[in-house]
Amino acid sequence: QSLPKSLRYNRARHAKRHGVCVRGAVRVSAQLAKQPNPIGVHALTWVGGWSEEECTFAARESASLGYDLVEIPLLEPATVNAAMTKRIFDEFDIGAATSLGLSFDADISSSDAECAARRAPQRGGAQELRGGAETRREEAADEGVTLGLEVVNRYESNLLNTAAQAVELLKEIDEANVKIHLDAYHMHIEEAGLAQAVATAGEHLGYVHIGESNRGDLGTGNVDFPQLFRALADSNYKGPITFESFSSKVVSPVLSNTLCIWRDTWEDSKECAAHAKQFIDTQWNAAHL
Repeated sequence: QSLPKSLRYNRARHAKRHGVCVRGAVRVSAQLAKQPNPIGVHALTWVGGWSEEECTFAARESASLGYDLVEIPLLEPATVNAAMTKRIFDEFDIGAATSLGLSFDADISSSDAECAARRAPQRGGAQELRGGAETRREEAADEGVTLGLEVVNRYESNLLNTAAQAVELLKEIDEANVKIHLDAYHMHIEEAGLAQAVATAGEHLGYVHIGESNRGDLGTGNVDFPQLFRALADSNYKGPITFESFSSKVVSPVLSNTLCIWRDTWEDSKECAAHAKQFIDTQWNAAHL
């Protein structure tokens, strides 16, 4: 079935206090920014919602595998209790990242102040986005976080599809706390090469998603991960590296449809997350030899 118009948007991410990654926009907390290369995992690897039970499960399982942060999707922000999340994440000594994608009625490039206040970059030109990004930048700076812009493929956005485009936009924004977020899944579709994209982003790179071409287990698709990790090592990248994978085995009422997750790319959450952590550690260590 085709998605309703309200779900066919230019995806964006908007992180909160401990936050890191975002589609279209990313925030990295000062605490995580000081830790070299924290390794994260997307919450949808574990759970489809964010009740106290689900939050505890995701935090406990992620921490048990050695992850440093969990990325929490905020497509329904009202369902996420920030105080509860902080309490549980503090208990398991793990950081948090948050993700948010909204529809056309929440466009920070809009001339409608009420619409823009809903805070999600949508299908607007770079000039319009700069104005909205400036507002978000100021809010992020007040919270002591870094704001990043994710580069996504042409089927999800018409604004930032390559690292080169993101660099041009960042030059126009010209603020130290605005960075680029690259995603292996999207780079595999749009970039001439993964190493080239990392080199192009250069010092502007602030967050990296590690996702396979089929959205499943790392190493089962076509992404050249050795090239990517070597490029990150060669560039002396110090930011977060987060595993992102989706399967219909774990369903989010909003996000699973938005991302078109129709099949079981993996069967067992813990096996998938454990494999990803080992895969990332192995690739990262090999890249530094």
